[in-house]
Amino acid sequence: MNTKKKNANFFKAFNHAFTGIRRTATRERNFRIQIIIAIFAVAFCIVLQVDSWHFLAVVLSIFFVLAMELVNTAVEAIIDLVCKNQPHPLAKIAKDAAAGAVLMAAFQAVIVAGLVVLSVVRG
Repeated sequence: MNTKKKNANFFKAFNHAFTGIRRTATRERNFRIQIIIAIFAVAFCIVLQVDSWHFLAVVLSIFFVLAMELVNTAVEAIIDLVCKNQPHPLAKIAKDAAAGAVLMAAFQAVIVAGLVVLSVVRG
């Protein structure tokens, strides 16, 4: 087995993944807004000296929302490619469902944030 080629493919895959994140960040306003909110959430946790388990819950929530936004962007791009931007009822269902997944992830993140704030206030 050619280990050098296998490692090259591994690093190439990482490059593709980071390219996808970078392109999403430059093209999708919601992704940029979510990154800004994530930065504030992490800063908030640091300032309030949130314990490690609550901080972990916040970080996992952040990554979940951002991952769902990446999936949503991919779904939208595929549908636009296949449908050539022509309206189709199934395309609308798929796009709405993908957007709904992001919304559910955001609701989950808000619930986690609320519980973390509540735990800090209670001491």
